[in-house]
Amino acid sequence: MKPDTVADAAPQSAYHYGVIGRALKIIDSTGPGLTLDELAARMGMSPAHFQRLFSQWVGISPKRYQQYLTLDHAKRLLTERFTVLETSLSTGLSGGGRLHDLFLRWEAMSPGDYARGGAGLRIGWGWFDSPFGPALVMGTDRGICGLGFAAETGEAATMADLCARWPRAQFTEDRDLLRPWVAAAFGKDPGGEVPLYLIGAPFQIKVWEALLRIPSGHVTTYSEIAGAVGHAQAMRAVGTAVGRNPVSWLIPCHRALRKSGGLGGYHWGLPVKRAMLAYEAARSDGDAITAA
Repeated sequence: MKPDTVADAAPQSAYHYGVIGRALKIIDSTGPGLTLDELAARMGMSPAHFQRLFSQWVGISPKRYQQYLTLDHAKRLLTERFTVLETSLSTGLSGGGRLHDLFLRWEAMSPGDYARGGAGLRIGWGWFDSPFGPALVMGTDRGICGLGFAAETGEAATMADLCARWPRAQFTEDRDLLRPWVAAAFGKDPGGEVPLYLIGAPFQIKVWEALLRIPSGHVTTYSEIAGAVGHAQAMRAVGTAVGRNPVSWLIPCHRALRKSGGLGGYHWGLPVKRAMLAYEAARSDGDAITAA
């Protein structure tokens, strides 16, 4: 299954991510000491060409991005951009508000319908390019209900994973249903709306709602999420619910960290989580493209 371009609006995005994805893996495994010349050479490109392509994709230079990808970046985020979810509750943010630079609205399946494993539900699916590699998007006529990434896990495993969430649903390839929502979700239609249809147990949905209150470029901890959903001692259950988030990126489980500053887990692979945090932080900082 070859990923489609996002709303057919970026015909070179697959090529760009192929280059950037390889660069991110090199950066992730090597660390911030790699020079632009060394990185470009390992990519088989001239430094100028690689710098231009990389900066076009992420908005900052490879050198600056390396700083965001280092492991201690998570600790800096906890120090400087920690979000207290109890405070977020008082700001009026909810499923109907504007969240992390997207117009998101959401509704949840009833507990009874969830218990039936998606029986009678038609779910459309499609593969799309994303800033983080091939993305499998699933949705009903009410909105996106699943979003997973295949850069680390592979397409077959990602498809099997999401389909297993709703074992009795009917799955049909339907890119046309999903294309406008995907375009808004990945920035090709900044004014577009992204409806979400959350299919989960009541406790899971409470945790996912808490995740939606974390602004882009900020992070919180698993213990904060537990407190926000009224189960301060249930961090293990919260961690499980975070890991079962079916709509990655849009429900930003990548913004949940350990109190120690560790990244914690990520269902689609830690390199993807680190790349997401770095990608958002770069944009939140508003850095100009700088020379490496």
